[in-house]
Amino acid sequence: MMLGLKLPTDPRWANIAEKNIDDILIDHAWCEQKAASTAISLIINYPEYPELVQAMIELTEEEMSHFKMVHDKILERGFQLGWYKPDPYVQELMKFFPKGGSRLDQLIHRLLYAGLIEARSCERFKLLTEQLEDKELKLFYKKLMISEANHYTMFLNFARKYGDREQVDEKWQSLLDYEAKIINSFSAGKNIHG
Repeated sequence: MMLGLKLPTDPRWANIAEKNIDDILIDHAWCEQKAASTAISLIINYPEYPELVQAMIELTEEEMSHFKMVHDKILERGFQLGWYKPDPYVQELMKFFPKGGSRLDQLIHRLLYAGLIEARSCERFKLLTEQLEDKELKLFYKKLMISEANHYTMFLNFARKYGDREQVDEKWQSLLDYEAKIINSFSAGKNIHG
């Protein structure tokens, strides 16, 4: 299975997405903004990891450039950004690891969550590149899909670098199992992860 995900997205999701492309683009713009916010938060909370800080600076710039690309697309199509709405998928995912623990545990958990969110986004973008009838959006999502795949591996590699490799891999597998249950419980919705 691509990206290690345990449950592929129902292909019908792409059809629903195409019929609600304004909702998808708005939700996607906020996903990019949240990814940039996550990177900034990691810089603020873990300044003692210079390699991570450097990578997060680059990621913040990239995610904000993606936010601008999606926002431009929204405006081109006569829509507007609309208010931020919490992402039920991310809210459920964040319940997996217990709160607290050491600073290092918290860092590992945040890196694994971020990696998994990027992996699922990448998988969804791939579906859009394969199934959208809109050729312009197909190409747009193909470009984004490639960079999302790089983000997923970057977060996972940092978790493995800073934590005990065996424990990190066990946590990753457990998180993947839990994520599959979340995806299974969602009906195909009008957002990137739902």
